[in-house]
Amino acid sequence: QVQMVESGGGLVQAGGSLRLSCTASGLTFDDYAMGWFRRRAPGKEREGLSSINWMSTDIYYADSVKGRFTVSRDNAKNTLYLQMNSLKPEDTAMYYCAAGRVLTLNAAEYVYWGQGTQVTVSS
Repeated sequence: QVQMVESGGGLVQAGGSLRLSCTASGLTFDDYAMGWFRRRAPGKEREGLSSINWMSTDIYYADSVKGRFTVSRDNAKNTLYLQMNSLKPEDTAMYYCAAGRVLTLNAAEYVYWGQGTQVTVSS
C-alpha cells in the first residue's frame, strides 16, 4: 500500500520561508518522478508547482514559484522536499506531493498523492 505523507506546513509571515517534506512508502521511490502541487481553495484546480525526475537531473518549475521555490529529493530516504522562500500571501494553499511516471506539471499524470499540508502566509 502506497503512502505519501507531507509535513512542514504552517503559518508564516510574508517574506518568510518554509521547507516541506514528503516521505513515501510502499513504492520504489526512484522509479517515479515526483511533483509538488497546491490547491488554493476547495474546488479549485490543483496547480503544478514543480516536478523532479528520479536522478534530479531534470526539474520543472511553474512561473509562479520560479526563483523562490526549490525542489529536491533524497532517494535513500524516500523523501521529497520543497524549500519555499520569499513567501507571499498568495502562496497560501494546501500543498500536495505526488508520484508519477512522467516529468510534468500536469496533475492528471500523477498516480499517487499525499493528503496535503497547509501553508498559510500572513501579510
